[in-house]
Amino acid sequence: MMIDAHIHFDQYAESQREIILKEMSLFNISHLISVSTSLASCKENLTLAKKDKRILPAFGFHPEQVLIDEKDQIHLFEWIRENRDHMVAIGEVGLPYYRNKEKGLQYQPYIDLLEQFISLATEIDKPIVLHAVYEDAEIVCDLLEKYKVTSAHFHWFKGDKHVVKRMISNGYFISITPDVLYEKEIQQLVHQYPLEQMMIETDGPWPFEGNFFGEMTHPKMMRTSFEKIAAIKQLSFEAVSETLYENTKKFFRVE
Repeated sequence: MMIDAHIHFDQYAESQREIILKEMSLFNISHLISVSTSLASCKENLTLAKKDKRILPAFGFHPEQVLIDEKDQIHLFEWIRENRDHMVAIGEVGLPYYRNKEKGLQYQPYIDLLEQFISLATEIDKPIVLHAVYEDAEIVCDLLEKYKVTSAHFHWFKGDKHVVKRMISNGYFISITPDVLYEKEIQQLVHQYPLEQMMIETDGPWPFEGNFFGEMTHPKMMRTSFEKIAAIKQLSFEAVSETLYENTKKFFRVE
């Protein structure tokens, strides 16, 4: 069995959603953790989840975009609190590493917003799904430690060995995308990170290269990721798939 630990299901075209939902059982996919990027995205994911119980929504605000003003932030946080019983996590939240690299941003407002999300995760007792790579991960670790948050999931993570060791020590989870098939940086991360703190994802509809070039990103792609992780870890496919499935169920409290 497989759970896609990080997918933007609301961003797929309706016809693509229908294909994925129809084929989930065929490829032994039990659930999709559908993360949100804005209040509108949160609402769409909630609507999708009410139509199909296999869709488990996370509510948040993606950092790689222009910040909303204080009034809209308050509205978003109020909405999340009101709908806490319909979500499995806070997410996707974090810091805008790529946008900052391109444009050069004033970072403190983004850090302040992330701190509010971490505080909220503590307040409503939910795990948190993070977009935090390279040097940003150090800032995020500082905030997580400040609030004593351990249920943290760094999706599609990249970073140096020092921060990886810190994340492992703190019990944080990572998730691996299909680019593990062709990206040496991700393969090295899989080699270093404990299987017991790992999940698997697609980040769909984000497209992939290699064998998947030109294809719609589908959760069925995760099977090849399992195979590659098993090869790197020198473990059986069954051991890897079972461990990562149970990890994801436990992290997101999936029954």
